[in-house]
Amino acid sequence: MSSVAARGLTRSFGSFTAVDDVDLDLDAGEVVGLLGANGAGKTTLIRLLLGVLRPTSGSVRLFGAPPSRAERRRVGYVPQNLGLYGDLTIAENLEFRAGLFGVSPSPYRRDEPGLVGHLSLGIQRQAAFEAATQHRPDLLILDEPTSGVSPLARSRLWNMLREHSDAGAAVLVSTHYMDEAEQADRLVVMANGAIAGQGAVADIVAGRQVVEVRAPDWRAALAALERDRRIVLLDGRAIRILGDDVPAIRADLRGASIAAEVRLVPASLNEALVELSRARSDSA
Repeated sequence: MSSVAARGLTRSFGSFTAVDDVDLDLDAGEVVGLLGANGAGKTTLIRLLLGVLRPTSGSVRLFGAPPSRAERRRVGYVPQNLGLYGDLTIAENLEFRAGLFGVSPSPYRRDEPGLVGHLSLGIQRQAAFEAATQHRPDLLILDEPTSGVSPLARSRLWNMLREHSDAGAAVLVSTHYMDEAEQADRLVVMANGAIAGQGAVADIVAGRQVVEVRAPDWRAALAALERDRRIVLLDGRAIRILGDDVPAIRADLRGASIAAEVRLVPASLNEALVELSRARSDSA
């Protein structure tokens, strides 16, 4: 039985559809990365999975049942706003949350002075994670938990996520960081409220290629290649262009009298995500 099973999940706000016909399963012991640009529907999907929002159509099952208080007691959740009370200390926040679940509060940073609202964002995020996991949840959902913190803090958090998944918890985490996404067992890519692609990193990249251009005068080459609807990225002094239209790119460079090396190279995960999102936008 899946920890989470969503079928045809849709949520509209008036004429705007925030989540559009989403099917999603999340199994015990796996870490799933939820990716997508701002406004792609990630947070709305999470709130639907938790039962905080009711779907316009479709269904959600947590541990085989519709979301209710009993099922949510098995969930640990870290929202974007962290869910902490800024006018309480870390110890007081932990004690309050532990009391809701009938467990002993974590000893984490109980001697940390000051109110949570006055602490650094990194410490706040660590405290929010600790608060969400005190009751050893079977499902852990985190909405951009590492935004704005140091690479070291992000690495530590992902180590803790792995500890929970290794202990049997299902983990769903939304992130904008590609190095984090690559640590997930499976990725779900959202665009315009729908799932644009999913699978392991190798499945997402799946032989996709981009055009790499290297020119002595890379600034001039960049100016010559920028066109409407063409997605052009700069990687150091190398220009990377989504798609594989090498003849058109060479023609643009010749037209600007720019000497350059042009070749097809494997796409990065980030470039594959951009391609998926664009394809979904074009079909919407």
